Amino acid sequence: MSLLDVAPIIETMLQASENVSDLNFSTGQKPQVEINGTLHSSNPLGLGTLSAFQTEMIAMSLLRDNPEAAAQLAQRGTTDLSWSLPARCRFRVNIFQQRGSYSIVMRVIPHEIPSFDSLVIPSQLGEICELRNGLVLLTGPTGSGKSSTLAAIIDQINATKYYHIVTIEDPIEFLHEHKRSTINQREVGSDTKDFASALRAALRQAPKVILVGEMRDLETAEIALEAAETGHLVLSTLHTIDASKTIDRIIGLYPKNEEKIIRTRLAQTFRYIVSQRLIPKADGSGRIAAVEIMKSNPRTREYIEKGETDGKTLLDAIRDGAIDGMQDFDSVILDMIRRGVITTKDGLSYSTNQNNLLLQLKGLASTEDYLKDDSNGAKQDSSAAFKPIEDPSKSVLDMIE
Repeated sequence: MSLLDVAPIIETMLQASENVSDLNFSTGQKPQVEINGTLHSSNPLGLGTLSAFQTEMIAMSLLRDNPEAAAQLAQRGTTDLSWSLPARCRFRVNIFQQRGSYSIVMRVIPHEIPSFDSLVIPSQLGEICELRNGLVLLTGPTGSGKSSTLAAIIDQINATKYYHIVTIEDPIEFLHEHKRSTINQREVGSDTKDFASALRAALRQAPKVILVGEMRDLETAEIALEAAETGHLVLSTLHTIDASKTIDRIIGLYPKNEEKIIRTRLAQTFRYIVSQRLIPKADGSGRIAAVEIMKSNPRTREYIEKGETDGKTLLDAIRDGAIDGMQDFDSVILDMIRRGVITTKDGLSYSTNQNNLLLQLKGLASTEDYLKDDSNGAKQDSSAAFKPIEDPSKSVLDMIE
């Protein structure tokens, strides 16, 4: 296989579906595409089960114009980089060694920057674009759409404000053009040594908005917090599942004896913690984001500063904060189930508290009925979850048991 073959191979794999999110190359496996969260084997240009030599050639082709990433792969056994397929899309690429061979995972990044409408995310997130300072965190597991949501926020600021925006990414994903704002994007490895040094330098570049691709360590977190405290709007991501775990993760980066001080600083500087989970749609046409939103208000600031206790948790504050534009995962998932957007089975598997969600799904015939598959092997339609209870004396608690 020639090095020049990698572009048509990738082009062919992308034709599998409009919803391809990742490409996967691993030794001993056929090339694979991920569609709506599930891997499917591919056979691009007759390429079958990959040998160690073939995966190495694919890796070398991707690294050909990126000596910094190649050096990092040789030193650390893994590297991140961006790669473009002209006129089609870009990719966030991770190449890593495993059992003496190379594996490659390529995340598809569309050329077109997503909008709030195209992502079907809550409109109240547009309020982030009006913030003057503070810390905004987007959280969720890998592949939950954090980068797309951040790109939509940055694009809206870019289109409506006359600001200087600096992004620090590893690697650069969505490419932004100057609009009303001036936007500079720096890539870790090629433009800067690491997040911390780039973030420290950004404070001398007179930005109004700073995007930090990920808060990975204590040094990055500390400088980001300082930037938010000194009048900048700082946006970043964390691989945490909800607001409470996000606060715990940041506090856990600091020495134990600094916990009280960090809690106070976080309470004063955070503006939003937005968490996302991508759930398969009931009609099989793709996935939709369930979004939890926590805003800064007296109650959330108090719980961050003093710590959570029984009856005084951040989740309680979010559930009671609907009037402020807050929403919790289970309420969002419940609404999606009732509207038939997702199945009950999928909704429960992505929920925060399955038992509480079950209690709210009143009118269920039985727990087993809506969790099982139908006779064709397909997931039962969510409307089946709302059949009348045959025995009115039987409570939801009885059904759970």
